[in-house]
Amino acid sequence: MAINLQKGQRETINAPKFTVGLGWDTNSSSTGSAFDLDASVFVLGENKKLLSDKHFIFYNNLKSPNGAIEHTGDNLTGDGDGDDEQVNVDLSKIENEASEVSIVVTIHDASSRNQNFGQVRNSFIRILDTNTGETILKFELDEDFSIETAVEFGRIYKRNNEWKFEAVGMGMKGGLQDYLNRYN
Repeated sequence: MAINLQKGQRETINAPKFTVGLGWDTNSSSTGSAFDLDASVFVLGENKKLLSDKHFIFYNNLKSPNGAIEHTGDNLTGDGDGDDEQVNVDLSKIENEASEVSIVVTIHDASSRNQNFGQVRNSFIRILDTNTGETILKFELDEDFSIETAVEFGRIYKRNNEWKFEAVGMGMKGGLQDYLNRYN
């Protein structure tokens, strides 16, 4: 049975291999442009900085150097039910220097398309058992992000040699660039 998390809630992740599912729906846009939301993953060290440029996983770099994190590909429309994008995680392969994995969703070309997360609804992040497809943890973002164009949905972090998931739900208005600046 899945545990439904509240913002800020943390839970231990017991399985070394799992899938992170991300989903969302967009309101019919009055901006005249289709939405394209993108999941990105940042593998960070103790200093909260990327281990290397190759540890920024997104639609143009689908795999971390050792294969611990693998983005399954970009969904350009977000149409349909269920996960819009997925990331496979194998913590048994992750570098010893890694202490955090931040999962961010951004709106592609948000400023030129006049779009923000206030026009996005039913957003969620979930952790699935890779073998069974069963949802272990789920966090539904219910805030209205009226000016934000990027949102950290959740993070996986190591504390006392245990990996945990935190439901974050924190937005930034500068899009992906804000997170690149933060983690580089």
